[in-house]
Amino acid sequence: MTEPRLDVLAIGDAIVDVIASAEESFLVDEGLVKGSMRLIDAEEATRLYTHMGQARETSGGSAANTMAGIAAMGGRAGFVGQVAGDQLGEIFAHDIRALGVEYRTPPLGDSASPTGRCLILVTPDGQRTMNTFAGASHRLAAAALDPDQIRGAAILYLEAYLWVPDSPREAMLEAIEIAHRAGRKVALTLSDIACIAKRRDSLLALVGRGAVDLLFANEQEMRSLAGEDDFDRALAAFCRDVPRIVVTCSEKGAIAVEGRRRVEVPAAPVAKVVDTTGAGDLFAAGFLFGQSHGRSLEESLRLGSLAAAEIISHFGARPEADLGALVAS
Repeated sequence: MTEPRLDVLAIGDAIVDVIASAEESFLVDEGLVKGSMRLIDAEEATRLYTHMGQARETSGGSAANTMAGIAAMGGRAGFVGQVAGDQLGEIFAHDIRALGVEYRTPPLGDSASPTGRCLILVTPDGQRTMNTFAGASHRLAAAALDPDQIRGAAILYLEAYLWVPDSPREAMLEAIEIAHRAGRKVALTLSDIACIAKRRDSLLALVGRGAVDLLFANEQEMRSLAGEDDFDRALAAFCRDVPRIVVTCSEKGAIAVEGRRRVEVPAAPVAKVVDTTGAGDLFAAGFLFGQSHGRSLEESLRLGSLAAAEIISHFGARPEADLGALVAS
């Protein structure tokens, strides 16, 4: 087996975060519930975008955030996600590459689905109201994959947000086969209980046939996938089929289980929790960086906790501190 060229390659939603300040009166006029997240269609995305004030636009999406974190730590990260050949698609591609993440996915050649976006309105009290349009990201097809890129990554990382639509799910199944034939590891994050509710049977089948080498979840997601109220029973339900399971437990810290071995670390201290957006994404970044660089389970969990602590200490899902120094400490 050849040496990997990338530490981690992720497949996920290619979303542009469009963030603008807004008065509460704007939310009222638009009929929006402060602090909520809703899914919107292309027409509503276009309409709301034109009414928003001056905005900051950056590449976003859960797995993309994780790759940005790994790159910030000095790791070799790649990302696969579908954008359209429009202005926001160009912004996504430029931004994620500027962060040091390898991005090769060609844009869609038609205008049927514009680039996905999350229109985020931030009120003076710091509350975020999110309006998400998946757009082109849910049209990712197996034909857009670069097999050599997959074979060249030590770990293939998948987000369950893309497991719901048919075409990206087929692409991820193809990517899993390519990765395993090349002797690489496959990691999956359950992303959200809404994803589990929509595709629980197929997720259980994927995990049950041993296609996942590393499973990320939080406590609620683990219980939901297992169909168990008791957390320990839910965790035990997957230990036979998944070699390594990592569960985040909010302020209680995180757990890693490998066979009969169970490791726990406390949450890293934070002076003030400002915004929990992206905490799970950056935790995964720290853990994956650790694993791809030969760190122990305990050390990988610690890196994940430190990265998560950094991200919740400020607004936004991208690190502001020097994560390279954090990893080296």
